[in-house]
Amino acid sequence: MKLGIMQPYFLPYIGYFQLLNAVDKYVIYDNIQFTKKGWFNRNRIFQNGKDALITIPIEKDSDYLDVKDRLVSASFDKKKLLNQIRESYRKAPFFQVVMPMIEDIVDYEDNNLFSYIYHSVREVCKYLNIETEIIISSTVHIDHSLKGQDKVISICKALNATVYYNAIGGQGLYSTADFEKENIDLRFISSNPIIYNQFANEFVPWLSILDVMMFNPVEEIKAMLNDYKLINAPLPLKGENSTPLGR
Repeated sequence: MKLGIMQPYFLPYIGYFQLLNAVDKYVIYDNIQFTKKGWFNRNRIFQNGKDALITIPIEKDSDYLDVKDRLVSASFDKKKLLNQIRESYRKAPFFQVVMPMIEDIVDYEDNNLFSYIYHSVREVCKYLNIETEIIISSTVHIDHSLKGQDKVISICKALNATVYYNAIGGQGLYSTADFEKENIDLRFISSNPIIYNQFANEFVPWLSILDVMMFNPVEEIKAMLNDYKLINAPLPLKGENSTPLGR
């Protein structure tokens, strides 16, 4: 069984959905600490020929709270965000098809930050016909005080995973040997360059999946979801002398 594990991000880039689509089960962390500089509640869209930030404002609270304990701000102007998206994409070829889903996502009434983001991920999966089973991390029966690789391996074992997929950015976080000890194969997804027309402008890569959906039909996006390289092992951790497989 192939397993992926990732943080919850609001309308993340296509690489997030490549990973989600590639595995049999996908765990989304809800009991992970929120970080202000992360991408939990923000992303980039295409606006006036360049990238622009969209953000879900959150209530002020302790910096040590998990995502599931943070709240969307009561002052969140959903109409303003939707207007920003409409003005940016109203001439995009798939605006009429995609915008109702985006309205549903932004207007979602649950003010729990994790629930709000989780709903957005589920709606995009539904639109793209991604049928991977999604599991919320806190429902997995493990010691949730574990951190980093130890927590990942524990989740893999609890769900009987034989292969663990991760995004290429996590290469330096994992040890092939440690996964092999638990009879788990370690794989990394590296997205190939994905380019499409963004009106008549110079292409801006790796924006929110929102951008991909506005400019491409579902059939082509499905092909993009499989446009990646699968790397068999990470870069060696400090003190790990073995040569990564596949090099």
